[in-house]
Amino acid sequence: MFYHLEGKIEEIGQNLVVLTCGGLGFAVNATLNTISRLKIGETGRLFISEAIGENNFDLYGFADKSEKRCFEMLLSVSGVGPKAALSILSHSTPDNLALAIINDDAKALTVAPGIGKKIAQRIILELKDKIAKEFNSIDSSIPQITVAVQSGSSNVTDALTALGVLGYTSAEVGPALKKIDSASMTTEEIIKAVLKQMVN
Repeated sequence: MFYHLEGKIEEIGQNLVVLTCGGLGFAVNATLNTISRLKIGETGRLFISEAIGENNFDLYGFADKSEKRCFEMLLSVSGVGPKAALSILSHSTPDNLALAIINDDAKALTVAPGIGKKIAQRIILELKDKIAKEFNSIDSSIPQITVAVQSGSSNVTDALTALGVLGYTSAEVGPALKKIDSASMTTEEIIKAVLKQMVN
């Protein structure tokens, strides 16, 4: 299993990057957002998700872990394949995708080519439910999250859902949430502040 590949960017095509590592050239499918951060001739690093089938072995590469997590989360939705997931993430950042899901904004997802209203609604329904179930079984050792959810702080609850969409667990979010004053923040501000705390 590949975690990441790092090497020289040899070619860039439509949703495709050729990366040379140790003399081997890897054809890696990528989003437009990831491709925009790469340059031919320079060294690049891509976090890898693999799709292995009977007749295929495809690699999907992402500039950061959040985009990879979102890609894999999208693949968990029935009817969403790698091509559709790449299309969505080519037209939306992980943060914006998370906000679209928690705000039931199907229109934001249909901007991506090949994504109709029905599949957009299914993505929102399935991912929102999946994240809600995860955070409804909050670990009691993380009181900051428990209090926020039980007190009905909608901005915090929405931010937790969005962070769940990005692939973060309650155990990861809890310590970071405890360090910020979320009471006066918007959902987007809470997300950014928690992500900043986790990086530091």
